[in-house]
Amino acid sequence: MEGLLHLLLDPSVWVGLLTLVILEIVLGIDNLIFIAILADKLPPAQRDRARIIGLSLALIMRLGLLSAISWVFQLTTPILNIGSASFSGRDLILIIGGFFLVFKGTMEMHERVEGKAHASTSSPVYASFGIVVTQIVVLDAVFSLDAVITAVGMVEHLEVMMAAVIIAIGVMLVASKPLTRFVNAYPTVVILCLGFLLMIGFALVAEGFGYKVPKGYLYAAIGFAVIIESLNQIARRNLLNLETMRPMRERTAEGILRMLGKRSVALEETATVTTAPAPSEAPFGEEERNMVSGVLRLAERNIHSIMTPRTDITWIDLDDDPGEIRKEISHSPHGFFPVCRGSLDDIVGIGRAKDLIADLLMEGRLDEGKLRPPIIVHETVRILDLMETLKAARGQLVVVINEFGAVEGLVTPIDVFEAIAGDFPDEDETPDIIVDRENRWIVDGAADMHQFEQAIQAEGLMDDSDEYSTVAGYLLSQFGRLPETGDKIAVPSLRGDLHFEILEREGRRIAKILVEARTTGDI
Repeated sequence: MEGLLHLLLDPSVWVGLLTLVILEIVLGIDNLIFIAILADKLPPAQRDRARIIGLSLALIMRLGLLSAISWVFQLTTPILNIGSASFSGRDLILIIGGFFLVFKGTMEMHERVEGKAHASTSSPVYASFGIVVTQIVVLDAVFSLDAVITAVGMVEHLEVMMAAVIIAIGVMLVASKPLTRFVNAYPTVVILCLGFLLMIGFALVAEGFGYKVPKGYLYAAIGFAVIIESLNQIARRNLLNLETMRPMRERTAEGILRMLGKRSVALEETATVTTAPAPSEAPFGEEERNMVSGVLRLAERNIHSIMTPRTDITWIDLDDDPGEIRKEISHSPHGFFPVCRGSLDDIVGIGRAKDLIADLLMEGRLDEGKLRPPIIVHETVRILDLMETLKAARGQLVVVINEFGAVEGLVTPIDVFEAIAGDFPDEDETPDIIVDRENRWIVDGAADMHQFEQAIQAEGLMDDSDEYSTVAGYLLSQFGRLPETGDKIAVPSLRGDLHFEILEREGRRIAKILVEARTTGDI
C-alpha cells in the first residue's frame, strides 16, 4: 500500500505514465487500423464484435507479456547461429513478425489497388469470423511485443506499464469505430496506412538482424506522410466543393454519359489516348448512346441548332398567282406553311396545306380569315420552354424571330425529335450526312454540329459557349473567313485528324463539305 502511495505522489511517475500512454496509443493505431481492415471482411453485424475482441486480446497479451517481463529479457540470449550471425528468441520473433507484416500489407495493398477488396456482387462473400479473429490474434502478438519492449525501455515500474496499456487500449476501444469509418471513407488513407505497416515490417526485420532503426525516424516519416495526405484530402475536398457548384442536372448528365461510354468535353481536352470499349463489352449500342446523349444535352442546346433556318423555309406569298401557290403547295411535303405578304418577315398567318388547297379550288384565292395566328418565340428561348409551346401548338409550327423582329427560322415537333434521334429527311430532302466510304462523309453545311459529332464519332469539336450550331458555322470559325470552293483545313480530334474540303458554295453559304478522318500515318 505504501509503495502504491509513493508511486501516486511521485511527479516523475505521472509524467512517465502520460508519455507512455501517448506512445502506446501511437503504437496501437497501426494495430487498430489493421484490425479495422480485417474486420471489414466480415458481415456488418459482426464487425464491431471483431474489433472489440481484437483490442481485448491485445490488452490481455500486453498485460501477459508485462507480467512475464523477466522472460522477455531472457529472449536476448542467442539461440541460433548462422555463420557469423547469431539470433536470439527476440530477434526471431521480430523477423517472423516483420515478414508477416510485409506479406500481409502487400497482399492487402494489392487487393485495394486492383479493386478486388471492394468488388460488389449481388451476394457478397465474407470471410469466416474465426479466420479473421485468428489473424487479429497473430497481429496482436506482433504489435504487443513491440509495445511491451517500448514500455520496458521507458518506465521502470510494472504497475505504471500496465496502467498505461489499459488506458491506451480503452482509448482505442472508444475511437475504433469512428476511425474505421474514416479509413473506409477515404481509400487513399487506407493505402497510406498499409504503407506504414510495410515500413514498420521492414523496420522489425532490420532490427531482428541487428540493425537498429530509431523509432524517431519512423515516426518522422509517418508524420510527414500524414501531412502530405492531409493536404491531398484538403485539395480533394476543395475540388468537390467546386464540383458541387455546377448545376445538378449538368453533373447528372455527365455521369450518365460516362456510364454510356461517352466522354465529357473536359476529359476529351486533357486525354491523350482514347480506348473504345469492344462492341461485346459496351453495355449500350451506338444508337442507344446517341439517343440518350441527345436527351441529356437537349436542354443545353440553343434553338438555332434544331430549327429550320430562314433560307430553307418554304412559305406562301399572298401576292403570287393562285396557280403558282397551288403548285408550290403540291410539290412540298409539308403540312403547314407560313403565309406572308411579299416578305417572310410579314407573316399574315399559318395555313394548313389541305385548307389552302381547298380555298384555291373553291374560291380561287386564299382566305386570310381562315389562317391560324402565328405562334412566335424569340431566338433566346430555352429548348424546354419551346417544348411547352409546341405542346400547346397542337402540331402547328412555331416561328422564331430575332431582336429586330426578323424571322430567323421555324420549329416543328419533328425538329425536337430529330435533335434526339437523328435526322429524318423529308421527301424533298437528302440526308445532311452521307457516308461516301469508310471514314469519309459528304456533309451539308447546314447539318447540326451535335448530329455531325455523333455521326463521325468525334465529339468535343464545339463548346457550349460557341455561338455557331452548324458545320458551316464551325468551318467559318476555323477558317476565320468565308472559304472558297476547294479550300481545305485539318482539325485535330480524338479519332485522328479531320480533313475538311469545301465542295460547293451557294452564294455566301457553305453548301457541301467533304470530311475525312485520318489517323496518324495516313496519306
